[in-house]
Amino acid sequence: MRGSQPRKRHTRDDVRLAAFVNRAYRNAPAVKQMFDGVGLKPTLIKGVADLERVPILRKDALIQLQREQPPFGGLLAKPAQKKLRHIFQSPGPLNEPDAGDEAIILTAAAAFKDMGITKSDVVLNTFSYHLSPAGLHLVDEPLMRIGAVVVPSGVGNTDLQVQLMHELQATAFMGTPSFLMTLLRRAEELSLCEGLALHTAVFMAEPYPPSLRHQFETGYGLRTNDAYGTAELGVVAYSCEAKSGWHVAANIIVEIVDPTTGQQVERGAQGEVVVTTFNESYPLIRFGTGDLSAFATEPCSCGRMSLKLVGWLGRAGEAVKVRGMFVHPNQLKQAAARFPSIAKIQGVVTRPDVRDYFVVRVESSERNIESDLKDAVQNLCRVSVDEVQFVRAGGLGDGTRGMLDERKWE
Repeated sequence: MRGSQPRKRHTRDDVRLAAFVNRAYRNAPAVKQMFDGVGLKPTLIKGVADLERVPILRKDALIQLQREQPPFGGLLAKPAQKKLRHIFQSPGPLNEPDAGDEAIILTAAAAFKDMGITKSDVVLNTFSYHLSPAGLHLVDEPLMRIGAVVVPSGVGNTDLQVQLMHELQATAFMGTPSFLMTLLRRAEELSLCEGLALHTAVFMAEPYPPSLRHQFETGYGLRTNDAYGTAELGVVAYSCEAKSGWHVAANIIVEIVDPTTGQQVERGAQGEVVVTTFNESYPLIRFGTGDLSAFATEPCSCGRMSLKLVGWLGRAGEAVKVRGMFVHPNQLKQAAARFPSIAKIQGVVTRPDVRDYFVVRVESSERNIESDLKDAVQNLCRVSVDEVQFVRAGGLGDGTRGMLDERKWE
């Protein structure tokens, strides 16, 4: 992020970050352990440029921390321990504490408002309310702060969702672009599309290709935007009317770093997205998302002066997002370990239409495990398997990647 911010914002972030790091060091045992482990005193973090001194915390390491120090890996700040409202769980498994901290809620509310959600909207929220923080904490609460009416529809139940959109005259949609397309196509089949009041859609959790944008905005006359974020961090960045990348959200520190060294790269260079939020209850300092991006080098035509990411450029590791959920090779191996006949396993995701198609390939001496294997993978990853393919012994070589992303985004 070196040299990449307007100086005024940089100074404000520096002062706030220095105070935040010191509080996190005092209150979260895992932060103290991380700093002490590399001989780093929190007082040495005086601003954003100094974050390079701090080790990057990646999801695999966070999962390991929680296994060693359940349930939150030592990252729940001491003052928050008596204020917990919810405990969510995202794939990993990874426990996500909610102590009512305002940082994530206010950041998301400001982003949703900037993307067109208003207090006059009736919003169909199709993100999961079951265990995942997405539906309730990351979307529902920010929408209520705006003053919108929320329909907590959650995932699935296509016909019911279409009826809800029609009968309640929902004006806005929150969810994945593939699911909205499924709903609109079903509405057409039920002859309900003409009676919909939908005019705004905000997408998250999966890529939003230009081909789908054209269908939504030209074919259905919708105003659409997409946001980038994670279950751990909330909303990190979001698109504007220029449709040319994501503006970094308020109250978020984003670095683009070399995935190997953790050092910040020059503006315009590709690297891993590393994020620090000001969540006092659950301080994640330098959380490595595993996503690749770069800072835009030219001002956005929309006039906003915030930093802008050029978009999603791939993954630094092997985890692949399938229908909004990251699937890691280690999760597939955990599922395979329940079946002695499986020698190797691999996940492959394609996109023949608007929905991700998830295939699991296995080397197995038995063929009657398909249904049980699908259940095991879904229980661990929260993503249903469309097909199990049995390959010959040795068909998945030693160098085979655990997850393959063969989708084409056009």
